[in-house]
Amino acid sequence: MALAVGVGALRAAFQMLLDAVIAVKAETIMFKPLLGNIKSTLDALQPMIEDIEKYNPKEGLENYAMQMEEGVNLVRKCSKVGVWSCCRKYRYTKKLDELDRCLQRLVEVLKVQGIRDVRETLVSLRNIETVLHRIEGNLVMQNQSEKINGWSAVPEPPPVTVGLDVPVKELKIKLLKDHVSMLVLTAAGGCGKTTLAKKFCQDQEVKDKFKDNIFFVTLSKKPNLDLIVHELYQRKGSQVPAFQNEVIAVNWLQQFLKETGQSPLLFVLDDVWSGSESLLEKFDQFKMSNYKVLVTSRFAFPRFGSPYHLESLNDADAMALFRHSASLDDKTSYAREDLSRKIVELCKGFPLAITEVGRSLRGQPIEIWRKKVMEWSKGSSILASNSDLLACLQSSLDALDKEKPILKECFLDFCSFPKDQRISAATLIDMWAELYGLDEPSLSIANLYELTTQSLANLVDIRNEREADGYYTEHFVTQHDMLRELAIHQASQEPIGQRKRLTTDIRGDNLPNWLTEAKHQLMQARLLSISTDGAFSKKWPNMQLPKLEVLVLNFETNSYTLPEFVKKMDNLKVLIVTNYCFLPSELNNFQLLCSSSNLKRIRLERISIPSISKNLKQLKSVQKISLFMCSIGQAFGKGSIQILDALPNLAEMHIDYCHDLVELPAELCDLIRLKKLSITNCHNLSALPEKIGKLVSLEVLRLRSCTNLLELPNSIRNLEKLKFLDISYCLSIKELPEHIGEMCSLKKLNMRQCSRLQDLPASVLDLERLKNVICDEETEILWEPFLPLLKNVHIKVVKEDINLNWLHKHPS
Repeated sequence: MALAVGVGALRAAFQMLLDAVIAVKAETIMFKPLLGNIKSTLDALQPMIEDIEKYNPKEGLENYAMQMEEGVNLVRKCSKVGVWSCCRKYRYTKKLDELDRCLQRLVEVLKVQGIRDVRETLVSLRNIETVLHRIEGNLVMQNQSEKINGWSAVPEPPPVTVGLDVPVKELKIKLLKDHVSMLVLTAAGGCGKTTLAKKFCQDQEVKDKFKDNIFFVTLSKKPNLDLIVHELYQRKGSQVPAFQNEVIAVNWLQQFLKETGQSPLLFVLDDVWSGSESLLEKFDQFKMSNYKVLVTSRFAFPRFGSPYHLESLNDADAMALFRHSASLDDKTSYAREDLSRKIVELCKGFPLAITEVGRSLRGQPIEIWRKKVMEWSKGSSILASNSDLLACLQSSLDALDKEKPILKECFLDFCSFPKDQRISAATLIDMWAELYGLDEPSLSIANLYELTTQSLANLVDIRNEREADGYYTEHFVTQHDMLRELAIHQASQEPIGQRKRLTTDIRGDNLPNWLTEAKHQLMQARLLSISTDGAFSKKWPNMQLPKLEVLVLNFETNSYTLPEFVKKMDNLKVLIVTNYCFLPSELNNFQLLCSSSNLKRIRLERISIPSISKNLKQLKSVQKISLFMCSIGQAFGKGSIQILDALPNLAEMHIDYCHDLVELPAELCDLIRLKKLSITNCHNLSALPEKIGKLVSLEVLRLRSCTNLLELPNSIRNLEKLKFLDISYCLSIKELPEHIGEMCSLKKLNMRQCSRLQDLPASVLDLERLKNVICDEETEILWEPFLPLLKNVHIKVVKEDINLNWLHKHPS
């Protein structure tokens, strides 16, 4: 009798939930897509509920029915959420999404194990949230068990896929090589890695090679090797004992591979997270010619070889995916087609964004489409209106937050720069040195490499060189717009006054409310980034930022005035000023920086230096100045103050891509505390001043790619502290100074591609501390007569890429 009551209660609760979903779905627009998904899952569950007796349940059904009733309450609450209640919308969207995934998992479990395997998990649960978490955690073994048992039937990809034919071919080329046993397929979350892996397994050539020996398993964040090994043997119809430790599990795995690996064998390990390296090593240690492992992950795992990076969709494929997701047909109006193109452009080829936006607009009036396009075009976040997309990307940040919080902060700093612009690694080095104490540039570059391996950024070296000598001028960071939106969204979660970083993109004179109201409140930000376009003309409001350490100013205009509030930033340490116009801009109010007693680093891009040097005032604390693509002209020679008095503690100066620099101003040689002088890619520079020998504190002199530089002054012999000299790609230098041997501290010399250099002076034999010389194949010959006497010198020959496009072009 109790069993009949339990079955009856379960059926009644299920029917109540189904009725509630149908009713609320008809009433609400906000949650309609999610409720539609839940309705489909309930439809799949219904025949199992109707035939519940065949599972022979004995107890626990009352509790299961109670949880169904909790689901009814959740669905009904959704009908009362107002359109403008963003917080409640986000909360209930997340709960509904979890409920749907929970129900889908229950369908899978019932198919494989029957309802008795779920009974014990449900007995002690008291609310729907607990159900969701417990099923997620405690039933993962049953869920994976079903997946592993179903490995012989590889999961089908979605019915419609786009842009994957070429990646499938490329995967086959890389993975099916004889010497490759494991390949990591990597990209950010939501880029289609799992879909590509399924498509790969369904490829006819792959199926012909591996036949039924294809094993597909989703590992996620907590992989279980014991479970995997047990299920492998169960599939063979064999049983294995419980493993006392991981070593025994590995031995059984090895035995399985030996027995099964007589025929070609393919493992697909899907959704592998950081921290699973040890598990991947278990699979990778067995080197057999017929054995292949394909890993899909947001993490590149470089220790397992060169990964395959899945790129974003091109325009045609992105449009095809959007049309499918939005259910557009050939009769779609021109207006809706035009809006579709704009939406696809905003999604930047990101598959999950395209799919979710398309679904959200499916069946909506064209006015809703226009409204969304207008909002997104004005800067509103696509993430803010799509919880699934946000949750997918947010999970990568959550992992960083727990494991490497500094990396997360570095990621969030990317939103300080304009959309669709490459970020100079040198800029980030300056910022992070002060914000996070990363004093060595290599530490910042290491962080950029880590973010790249986690698919959160892309670090590009346009020279593609591996020689680590502290030269990072040609390293740039790119980032997908969806990841930039993620950074902006994450940074905006705190109240304005409490945020660590403030970022604003001003179009025209439309100042955000927080900026106009800033004078009324004290803000705690350490980083402030302000981007303006050419139409900006307003006067800056006063701001109170006593803790500000980094100020980033981005603009597009021929003349720019530093905001007056700069003189009140007593704690300012780094100033980054970037002009995104084609020609250098005049910079006014530069004298305001004199009041910044803690300012250490200044980086100027596309700025007219004469406009600031003529009014140069004393900047006692400045230690580093970087000038990138600036107009030098007759700067530093006609100021109202001597340069040494203006910059008494300057230790580093970087001049890059300054094409009007013909002769280095002699006044710069008065900076006697200068330790690093880097003049690179200044192709019109033909001469250095003889006074350069006065830079007696200089330790690094980099003259890389100054292609018209004819010679080094004889006074360079006086640089007794110089440790590193870089004259690589100085194509016009014919000889080195006769007395170069007097540079008694020189340890490293880079002279690659000094193609007109005919011989070396005999004094190179006096370079007793010289350890490393970097050459090409031609300049190596010049050293051969001296090597018998230079026992401690190591000559490194670097083969050159003949492509010399870098001489004429540089990324904007």
